[in-house]
Amino acid sequence: MKIEQIYTGCLAQGAYYIESDGEAAIIDPLREVNPYIEKARKDGARIKYVFETHFHADFVSGHLTLSRQTGAPIVYGPKANPDFEAIIARDGEEFPLGQVTLVALHTPGHTMESTTWLLRDENGKDHAIFSGDTLFLGDVGRPDLAQKAADMTQEQLASTLYDSLRNKIMPLADTVIVYPAHGAGSACGKNMMKETVDTLGNQKKVNYALRADMSREEFVEEVTEGLLPPPGYFPLNVKLNKEGYEDIDTVLERGTRALSPRAFETAANETGALVLDVRRQEDFAKGHIPRSIFIGLDGSFAPWVGALVADVKQPILLVTEAGKEEEAVTRLSRVGFDQTLGYLEGGFSAWKQAAMEYDTVSSVRPEEVHKAMEKATVKIFDVRKEGEYLSEHVLGAVNTPLDFINEYMGQYPEKEIFYLHCGSGYRSMIAASILKSRGIHNLVDMAGGFDAIKETDIPVSEYVCPSTL
Repeated sequence: MKIEQIYTGCLAQGAYYIESDGEAAIIDPLREVNPYIEKARKDGARIKYVFETHFHADFVSGHLTLSRQTGAPIVYGPKANPDFEAIIARDGEEFPLGQVTLVALHTPGHTMESTTWLLRDENGKDHAIFSGDTLFLGDVGRPDLAQKAADMTQEQLASTLYDSLRNKIMPLADTVIVYPAHGAGSACGKNMMKETVDTLGNQKKVNYALRADMSREEFVEEVTEGLLPPPGYFPLNVKLNKEGYEDIDTVLERGTRALSPRAFETAANETGALVLDVRRQEDFAKGHIPRSIFIGLDGSFAPWVGALVADVKQPILLVTEAGKEEEAVTRLSRVGFDQTLGYLEGGFSAWKQAAMEYDTVSSVRPEEVHKAMEKATVKIFDVRKEGEYLSEHVLGAVNTPLDFINEYMGQYPEKEIFYLHCGSGYRSMIAASILKSRGIHNLVDMAGGFDAIKETDIPVSEYVCPSTL
C-alpha cells in the first residue's frame, strides 16, 4: 500500500494518491490531472476511483477531467447530487482497492454531503481517514458555507457536525492517521495547524473541537465564533464542481495566447478584461500598466484573486515574468477563473519599449517614514488581518484589512499623502494597486512591511499573543 499526500501550498490543499496491488485512487484532485496519471503510470497501476469528500468551495477539483481521461468513476458520499454521472455511496459502503478498502463515512456538517473516507489496510485494520473539510488538524470545517444549499442555519450545521465527529470519527482508534483536505492558510477553517498529517489520538488531545467533555452547546458556540465572511468566489466554485467546467487544456490554450502591446491594449478595451500583473511586487512598483491589479505569483496568489476579484467569469489579461504564463493560467483555473484571454508578449519591458503609458508606486523603507513622523503627523494604514493588527501594530495606524478593502475606501485621504503596510510587503502592494485603479494615487508603500517596521524606532503596541485574542 502506498499513500502520497500531494500538497499545494498556494491553496493550502491536500490531494491524495493511494495505490495497492496495481490499483489506484485519487482523493480531491486538483484541476491539472497529469501528475496523478503519471504517478499511476510509474507504478504500473490503473486509476480505479476518483473520490470526492464534498463539493469544494475554495478550488475547482479535477474530478471530471480525471474521470474522462482514465475512465475511473467519480464517487461522492450520501446527499450529493451532481449534474454529471457519479457513484453516490451509501454510508458504510466499501470500495475495494487492490488489497485495501476505502469505506464511506457520511460526516455531514461542513456540508450535508461531506464524507470522510476511511482506509482499511490489507488486514482489515483501520489505517487512516481522509477527512476532507470535516476534520482539520487543530480545527474543524466551518459550518456556514452550505447554508443556502442545505436550508439550515450555521448553528444547525454545527450541531450536525458535532454528531458526525462524535459518532463517526472520535470512536476510531487513536492510531488512525488523519489526512485533511486543508492546512493553515485556508479560508475553510479558522485555527488550523501548520502540520498536514497527524494521528487521531493526538488530535483528540490538541484539537479544541474534539474535547471529550464538550457539550453540543459549547461546540456550536466555539465553532461558529469569529467566523469571517467567506470569500465571494466560494459559491461559484461550488457551482463549477457540482455542474461541470471546461477542460483544463481548453483553458490553457485560450489563456496562453501571446499578445503584442497594441493587441493587448485593444483586447483590454474591447473585452473589459482585468489586467492582472503577477510579477514580483518590487517590479510592479517600478512600473506597471495603468489601472492594472497586482497579485504576485510568489504569494497566496489564487486565494487572493478569488477573494478580491470574486467573479470567476471576469475576463483576465496577464502580465507575467517570462516563462510564467502557463503557471499563472493554471493557478487561476484552480479557483475557477477560466476566462484568461492571453498575456503580454515580451512582458512589461515590451510595453515600455512600445512607448505605452505606464504608472509606478511610490515605495520607501520604514526608516524614511520614521524621519517623516519626527517632523509631522503621518497617516498609516495597516492592511493586515484584524488579528495580526490586534496582536501588534504601529501606534496610531488604522486597520483596513485587504480582504475587505472595498468597505474601507472612504477612510483613505483624498489628497493628503498616506502610507500603507502589511506584514512583508506583498499585501500592501496589492492594496496599492487596487487604490490606484480607483484613482487614489496619494499613497506610499512601506517596503518590507511590519517585519521591517519592527527593525526601526517607529513606536508599536505591546505584543499580544494571537491565541489569546
